[in-house]
Parts: sequence; structure tokens; C-alpha cells
Amino acid sequence: MKDRNRKNILAAGGLWAAAALAAAGCASYAPIEWQSRAVPEAQGLVAVADGKPQQQRYKQDPFQGVKPDWSQYRTYAYTDAKPEIPVTKAAMPKDLQGDAKEGRKIFMNRNLGPCTGCHLIRGEDVWPAGNIGSDLQQYGDAGHKDEEIYQRIFDARVLNPDSIMPPWGASGGLTPQQIMHLVAFLKSQKGPLPPEKDANRDPNTRAKPPGFGDNLDPTNNPAVLLAEEAEADWKKKGSKGKACADCHEASPSKSMKGVGARYPRFVAEHGRVMALEEFLMMHSPATTGIDMPSEGDLNLKMTVLVKMQSNGMPLALDLTGPEAKAALERGEKTFFKRVGQRNHACADCHLDEPGKGGNKFLGGRLLATRESGMMNHFPTWRTNFSRIWDARKRFQWCLLPLGMNYLPSDSVEYAELELYVASFGQGKPLSVPGIRH
Repeated sequence: MKDRNRKNILAAGGLWAAAALAAAGCASYAPIEWQSRAVPEAQGLVAVADGKPQQQRYKQDPFQGVKPDWSQYRTYAYTDAKPEIPVTKAAMPKDLQGDAKEGRKIFMNRNLGPCTGCHLIRGEDVWPAGNIGSDLQQYGDAGHKDEEIYQRIFDARVLNPDSIMPPWGASGGLTPQQIMHLVAFLKSQKGPLPPEKDANRDPNTRAKPPGFGDNLDPTNNPAVLLAEEAEADWKKKGSKGKACADCHEASPSKSMKGVGARYPRFVAEHGRVMALEEFLMMHSPATTGIDMPSEGDLNLKMTVLVKMQSNGMPLALDLTGPEAKAALERGEKTFFKRVGQRNHACADCHLDEPGKGGNKFLGGRLLATRESGMMNHFPTWRTNFSRIWDARKRFQWCLLPLGMNYLPSDSVEYAELELYVASFGQGKPLSVPGIRH
């Protein structure tokens, strides 16, 4: 049998048990062991294909074609005991020479970063550049020694323990030769700056995006039409002879009013925190016989339909019980946990603090802050992919550029992370479905 035809499942994230919680010091409640019930491509399984282990990701953009297996780097899984990438002091190799032209190519290479996602350099072709990191257009005038620049790229934490710069050398993301090229390129960024021809090229003068208009205008947001399709599904009977409409009297606009504003929440029946998507995944087959797996089309449509009935209402999560408090604590730890080859945490991009990315540009994207109510508009229509995404798929997508295998969309880890992030939207109105680039 050829390797590409083998279905040798090597690992799966998201399976965890009470013992793992106890080991993590979170014994406030002991959820049941959870096995993913999401659609297969949302489960994040790793299988051998073309002779190499690969994570089985979604078959649509931007996941399609992203083949690396990053199992060696730590993840958000509670059972993952891998440590953070060790802080590494590096000696600049004496037998390697850098080339500034090669260094610029590496700096601009989207498959290697790109570095321009965080830093601005010279050149009208530099688009989009971010401003999370420092402006490097005159970096060569600063008088840094080659050895210092090399160390800063290899592992900046040696010079600044709080740096969010990926440890490119320590993680294996860049080779010593590539780093030497970058050193030569950065030394070349010197002298007076040419006049700026485009204010949008510079992330420090670029206008902030105005948004995408009214979420609920069906001529503006295609996801609204998907919700209308779900109204027909609301009345369809499943293998158990029942439909949603048979148990929930009246229309969704009456029976589901306020329901979406209470999720995520701890669901005692299942012993864990669940977003609405996960509750539907379990509730629908149990009551109607209709499968509604996480990341399935029907699940997304029905989630939008239910949540729309709470639009304009403030998010009203129950954060008072011991289960919710314990979940919030674990979600917060996940938010600050550095993972993947880039060694990044959610906090690195979504805190509006010095040295963090909140309210700054990552490439052409303005990063939202934790406090902005990031979860109040999910599921959201993604204009650049022409698809609707829930918060879990958004989490999974965030982890690709970090060089981390994603967890199953219905994992408890994501549910508790979502609860934590959503808690900052408490009291802010729901507006579902959202629309974003």
C-alpha cells in the first residue's frame, strides 16, 4: 500500500480526562473525557501522506495546501506537556557570510513570515507592512553589532525576556545562513529616508479600516441568507420523528430570544463548557435524530439562526458558578500560553499594551483587542474566503501562521478559551452574523 493511501492515524488533540485537569491544578470540576464529534477535517488528526505525517486540515482556503506537521511544538491541549521553546544564546557562525539582497528576499518571503507582517522596511513594493515590531527603515544607523543582530533574530528573549519576536533560530524556523543574510540586510537599512509616496504603505500613518457595513443587511452580508435557509431546517423532522419546531413552540424569533446571549456556558449534562455550536451538536441528534456536527454546514446555519434572535441584546454569560470560574482560569492561562514554532500567545496579538499587537497592524490587518468584544459577532462571514466561520474555525486559522497543529473545533480547550475571550464582551450587544475580511 502506498503511503499516500494509508490512514495511519498518529495522534489526535482534544481528548482529555479528569486526570489531566487534576494535574493542571484545576479540580473545581472534573469534566468527562471528550472525544471530538466534529466533521473529520475539523478534528486536526495527523496521518501519514506522501510518506510524511501531515495534519488533515480543511480542504478550503486558507487551510488548503498547508501541509506541515507541527506536532513537535506545543499546543493548547491540556494534555500537552511539551515546554516552551528553551531560551537559547547563540554564537554567530564565523564561517558564514551574509548577503543583503538574499536577506531582503527572506524578509519579504510570505512562506517564512513574512517579517514585513510586523516591521516596515524601505521600498515601494513593501505592502502590507505591520507595525507591531519596530520600524527598521534606518536600523543600520543604530550601530548594532552583527553578533547582537544575529542573537536578536536567533532568539530575542536572551536580550529581552518579554520580547514577542519569534525565536527564529531556536525554533528551527530559519537556518544560521538565512539569519546571516538578514543581518547583512538590516545593516543596509541606513541613511535619509526617501519621501513617502503612499501614506497607506506606512502602517503608522495608514488609515484604520472603516468596517464592512451593516451586519444584518442581506445585500451586504451573505450569511444572513444562510440563516434564512435554516428556518426551513428548523421545521424538518429527523429520524426520531421530531423537528426543532416540535419541541420549541412558536417561531425561532420567540422561542430562541435571548438564548444565544447565554453561550458559551457550562452544561451540566455534558460536564463541560460549550458554545452554542457544541450544544446543538449534541442536542440535535439526541432529540430529532438529525446530525449537526461541529463545523458542518447545518450546524453553522442553525447557530446563526438561533443567535440572531438575541441581536441587540447584551451578552449575558453566567460566570458565577465554580465551573465557569475554573473554566475562565484555564481559558486565561491558554490566552497567555506561548505555542507553536513562532512561540506566540493570543495575548501577543490582542492586548493593547506596549510591546503587544492590539490595535496595531499585522500586515494589512488591524488586530482587535481582547476588550473589544471579539466574540459578539460570531459566526462571521469572511469576505476574503466567501464562507461563514464560527469562532472555533477562527481559532484554528490563527494557529496556522504560529506553526501549531490545531485542536478539534469542539475541544474543551477552545471552549474555555472562547469563554474567557467572550467574557470581555459581557454586556456588549450581539450582532450576528458579523462580516469581516
